[in-house]
Amino acid sequence: MDKIHLSVIIPAYKEEKRIGKTLVAIDKYLTKQSYSYEILVINDGSKDKTVKVAKSYEQLVKNLKVIDSQPNHGKGYVVRLGMLKAQGNFRLFMDADNSTTIDHVEKMWPMFEKGADLVIGTRDEKDSPGAQQAVPQSFFKRMLGNMGNILIQVVAVRGIWDTQCGFKCLTAETAQSIFSKAKIDRFGFDIEVLALAKKLNLQIGIIPVYWINDINSTVSFKSYLKVFADLFKIKWNLVLKKYNLD
Repeated sequence: MDKIHLSVIIPAYKEEKRIGKTLVAIDKYLTKQSYSYEILVINDGSKDKTVKVAKSYEQLVKNLKVIDSQPNHGKGYVVRLGMLKAQGNFRLFMDADNSTTIDHVEKMWPMFEKGADLVIGTRDEKDSPGAQQAVPQSFFKRMLGNMGNILIQVVAVRGIWDTQCGFKCLTAETAQSIFSKAKIDRFGFDIEVLALAKKLNLQIGIIPVYWINDINSTVSFKSYLKVFADLFKIKWNLVLKKYNLD
């Protein structure tokens, strides 16, 4: 069997109302490209109809695979599961709400051609000029985000202002290297991915994205607190050399 060029991994939690539209949009775009692809929806213990709805698109979206991971473990867990099960030379994870559309991946290919090991999207112009948000987040979320970004840089990942954008692509080798060692199961996993990449001296590319904020996002104030807790777990794991990077 020929090697797949791109794997698209979509973590899904209570996404019965949005997953179908997102799958159609991704497939419509990728069918026009010259490269092969697969789409993996990884259900994170949803008790709604996420799996049923996603599976109903398997005939329409022929490169679609739906994995029902039970019980709920967290976004980091299912992204890790998808990354390690994927077959693509390049492995992209993106959000089920399609907040960053699949066509952004085209900005990533030139960076990979120049030697990048992973390429991430950013919503912050300090990372890459041209980054935009269609609908600005609330003042409260922006304030928390700015405070969190500074803390993340001080503790674990210097030089990147938007670690949490849900649009990141890794080479197969990089995905295996990082996700075989990763330990964070919930929203702080993005920080861990980048912290490990820096520790492994991998080349990180950054592209600006046009990001559409979804008012139905499941990211809450409690989620922010959990991210900060994960941040210090990551730092502790690095200090104690629990990732076995040597």
